Amino acid sequence: MPRSEKLNLPLRCFVVIELKAGKSLPEYAGKLNFYLSAVDSKLKHKTDSPSIGIILCRLKDKIEVEYALRDLNKPIGISSFELSEIIPDDLKSQLPTIEEMERELIDE
Repeated sequence: MPRSEKLNLPLRCFVVIELKAGKSLPEYAGKLNFYLSAVDSKLKHKTDSPSIGIILCRLKDKIEVEYALRDLNKPIGISSFELSEIIPDDLKSQLPTIEEMERELIDE
């Protein structure tokens, strides 16, 4: 199951979010489509609206995203993000830098 599913009360639907550390890949849309089907089948009430999927990636290619989503019938969006934009300033100094994390992963 996806890492995050939450019922959005004003919309009356579940919102499934996939957070990817790298570049967006076409297969992410298929995987999220699978998760949305599972959430709609197992969690959604008959009065709820269809679930919405969001894929957040470090990088995205607009053409690949367009082709990956073109024939899907479920509401899915793909967007890029920068880690520094979503971490509050007071926490940034307490967390390791990307370079420090990469070095740590390579050393292991």
